[in-house]
Amino acid sequence: MSSTSTNSPGKLVVISGPSGAGKTTLLKRMYTQSRRPLVAAVSATTRKPRPGEVDGADYHFISQEEFRRRREKGEFLECFEVYGRGDWYGTLQSEVAPRLAAGKWVVLEIDVQGTLAVLKHYPDALTIFVQPESIEELDRRLTSRGTETREQIERRLEVARREMVEADRYLYRVTNHDIDAAVARLCEILDQ
Repeated sequence: MSSTSTNSPGKLVVISGPSGAGKTTLLKRMYTQSRRPLVAAVSATTRKPRPGEVDGADYHFISQEEFRRRREKGEFLECFEVYGRGDWYGTLQSEVAPRLAAGKWVVLEIDVQGTLAVLKHYPDALTIFVQPESIEELDRRLTSRGTETREQIERRLEVARREMVEADRYLYRVTNHDIDAAVARLCEILDQ
């Protein structure tokens, strides 16, 4: 029976790593190169869309009130306020459970805090931590984006330091020093 059959069990794949570690770039390539039936779970957020972001594709952009209502109803697998700016992010149960039941491998790109919450519901999730070569390299990447102030970058670096301490909680760690090698390693992990 093929791995895409609806009778095949799905798998939850959780990928975390500091902002600027290259997760988004790696994941885009991983989706096209993996042999698994991968599908991304689209996170919900209360922040405003950035230029070019599409509701329902990049994020589910919802109001603070709608987020609070859904949180109170228990519709989130995990949700947290991130970076102390008043914006909430979370994973809706509806993005995960039906797809797993259909035999899909559901990929969550979430932070360490979210991963720990998800593991309470899905202790057999495949967890992967993507990391840069060093904090200095991460600083360089964040600075080269040109999208944030130095203060915002420093805040992200502080979060990155805390996240990297938690990396041993993950089943796998992938260092993104070379995109091709990192994508190959991700696919190798998924295809085991």
